[in-house]
Formats: sequence, structure tokens, C-alpha cells
Amino acid sequence: MAARVQMAVSLGWHIIVACFGVGMPVLTVFAEWRGYRTGDDAYVRLAHRWAKVMGVLFAVGAVSGTVLSFEMGLLWPELMATYGQVFGLPFALEGFAFFIEAIFVGIYLYAWDRLSPRAHVLSGLPVCVAGVASAFFVVSANAWMNTPRGFDLVGGRVTHVRPWAAMFNPAMPLQVIHMILAAFMVTGFCIAGVYAVGMLRGRRDRHHRLGFLIPFIAAAIVTPVQVVVGDALARHLATAQPPKLAAIEGLTRTGSHVPLSVGGVFVDGELRYAIHIPNALSLLVGYRPSTVIQGLDMVAPADRPPVNPVHLSFQLMVAIGFGLLVLSAWFALAWWRRRDLPRSPWFLRLSALSGVGAVLALEAGWVTTEVGRQPWVVWQHMRTADAVNPAPGLWAGLLAVLAVYAVLTVATAYVLNRLRTRPVTAPQEEWADEALDAGTGTAREHGP
Repeated sequence: MAARVQMAVSLGWHIIVACFGVGMPVLTVFAEWRGYRTGDDAYVRLAHRWAKVMGVLFAVGAVSGTVLSFEMGLLWPELMATYGQVFGLPFALEGFAFFIEAIFVGIYLYAWDRLSPRAHVLSGLPVCVAGVASAFFVVSANAWMNTPRGFDLVGGRVTHVRPWAAMFNPAMPLQVIHMILAAFMVTGFCIAGVYAVGMLRGRRDRHHRLGFLIPFIAAAIVTPVQVVVGDALARHLATAQPPKLAAIEGLTRTGSHVPLSVGGVFVDGELRYAIHIPNALSLLVGYRPSTVIQGLDMVAPADRPPVNPVHLSFQLMVAIGFGLLVLSAWFALAWWRRRDLPRSPWFLRLSALSGVGAVLALEAGWVTTEVGRQPWVVWQHMRTADAVNPAPGLWAGLLAVLAVYAVLTVATAYVLNRLRTRPVTAPQEEWADEALDAGTGTAREHGP
């Protein structure tokens, strides 16, 4: 349990920062490109501020990612010893992606005054590509744990390893797309939420308007696509991991004409207090009411995932997802009619909360994925209990990790708040100020 809690805390913390590593470079480079293309300095100022936040979050993500890399070997040595040769390739490739990203993040942050606008925008593109590539490689490794491929078992030993087949496993395409879209939703709605708060406080200048529109539109575009991909991923579970789908729906008995359950709690072996939509689950999975859905009765009790955490997490994720879809549709309708934001203050209020909602949906989705695979760490090949480090003292490691992440959280919040309260400047203005400070030490007080 100590190992599982430690891994859950580490992954749950890191995945939020990792989402910004995927989505924020794209939004930042787009804003800068748009500013230089239109000659609108507001875009460039916005990109300059976002680049600083991107740099901070990249540094923090490097720390939390390093912790995770150690935890894989320290907490789950049997997993790595047995299957590391099978699914280690994407982790190695992710290391290359990380170093490419680190190099070009440095260039992008410190070369505003040393490169032409065109060259500087181009220097941000490898950051965008490397961020998406990192998500692809890591999620493909997780997808392998759900649909393991690329090896043979002979006498209980792993042989004939095929790393590329392992990386491109059946679950990989949908899981990767689902995660990348989630990253853009988290990034877009979180950034838009910050500017929505500013607009609610009366800051309706062009800086805040663009700061809201760019990330919100990006998130609103991917939200309906995410709903479609999520539906396809849930349908994939019907054949790839039937017990996980059964736990998601709280389905105890195998059969056809299965209803879709909305809400409810799993008590004494059955789902209670739920709203049941007749035949809906069978229709969603097989497009006809007669589609047979496997229930938990087809799985030995020792092989069943815990139902309530999986079911409730999935319900939370879906509820928030459809809420964000409605918010996006509200914006789209107002923009189509008047080329402006909805006039109701409730739109900005809900937008201010959309980032928190997107993060909660992200975490709930990962709980569904990981807890729904239990008791297996590698689906139907290795149990979680057999992969864990048997050494005593893991609780001490958990306490140390909790302390590290508490410090990281406070430090990150402090630095981001300092960036938030600094005046918005264009790059050239900031360089001039820095040069004057270095030359006189009093330029900020007396002016140029």
C-alpha cells in the first residue's frame, strides 16, 4: 500500500505539470507567431509572459519526473526486472525527447534579443514537438501495461522480445490521443480561468481578452473530439479489459440489453441509487441492444478491480467532460452570433472554474485507468503485489516524497504568483530595464 500511495501521489502531481509541458508551448509559440504576423504587440507580450511560466513549469516537471524514474526501479523492481526489456524502449525515447525539449526551452527563453522574430518562433517548434512526443512515449508504455504485447513466455521466462511491437500495442493509439487532448484541455481551461478571474475583476483590456480567448478556444476545439475519443476508448475496453468496463458500470451480471448506469454507489455486490438508461450500454458498445456485455460474474473475485473507486471516478470524469462541452458550446454560439463572449457573468464564473474541473477530470480518468487494471500491474501477466519491492521501510519513502511534493507545490505557487503580479512588458522593454539596472543600479527608480 505504501508503494501504491507513493506512486499515486507522484503520478497525480506530475501529470498536471506534464499537461502544461504538452499544451503551453503550443499556445505560447502560436501567440508569438500571431503577434509578429499581425504586428499586434499584445500577442508578443502575452507570449513573453507565458514563456516564463513555461520555463518554471518545465523545471518543476523535470524534478517530479526524475522522482518518478527512480520510483519505477525502487518500488517495482520485479516489474522492471521481468519486463523492463519489453517496454523500456519508449522510456529511452522519452529521454531523448526530454533533452531536445530542454535544449530548445533554453534557446527559446534566452534568445528573444539574439534571434530574428522568425528564427525565435522556429526555435519554439521543437519544444512543441518534444512535449507531445514525451506524452506519446510515456503513455504508450502505460498502454502496454493494459494490453501487453511484444514478447513470448517460455517456461515463465520472457523471450523473443519485440520492443516496437510492445510500444505500438492495441491500446496505444486511443490512450495517447486521449491523453494529448486532455493535456490541451487542462492547459487551455486553466490558463483561460486565470484571465477569466481578471476579467471578473474588471480587467477587460486587450491583454486579458486575448489571454482568455487563445487558450479557451484551443480547449473548446478539442473538447468535443475528446468526448468521441473517450467513447471509443470505453468501447475498446469491452474486448481488451472487460472487468474494467464492468467495474466502470458496476455491472455484476453478464447479459444483453444492458442499461447505462448514471451515478450510483456499489453496495453489497450491486449498484444502488443509479439512474439506468435502458439498453444504452449495449448500444454504445455494439450498436445494437442484443450486444452482450461481460459482467463481474465472469471474473474470479480475486481478479476483480475495486468497483466504487473505478465507477465513481469514471462518473466524475464524464460529468465534468460534458460540463466543459456545454461551456464550449455556449461560447461557440455567442461567438457565432456576435463575435464576442457571452454577456452573462456566469460564463466567466464557470470559465474561472473550468481549469479546476479539467484537472479533476484528468485525475479521475487516471484513477479509472490504473485502479481499473487492478490487481494486475501487467494485465493478466503480473500482479501488483508480485511486482512491489518486498523490503521494509517503504512508508518512510512515502513520507519523504510527501514532503518533497509539499515543498514543490509551495515553491511553484510562490514563483507563479510573483510572475502574475509583475507588470506586463514586451521583451525589448524588459531587456532595456535589465541593461539599465546593470549599468546604474537605479534606473528603475529614476527612469531612463
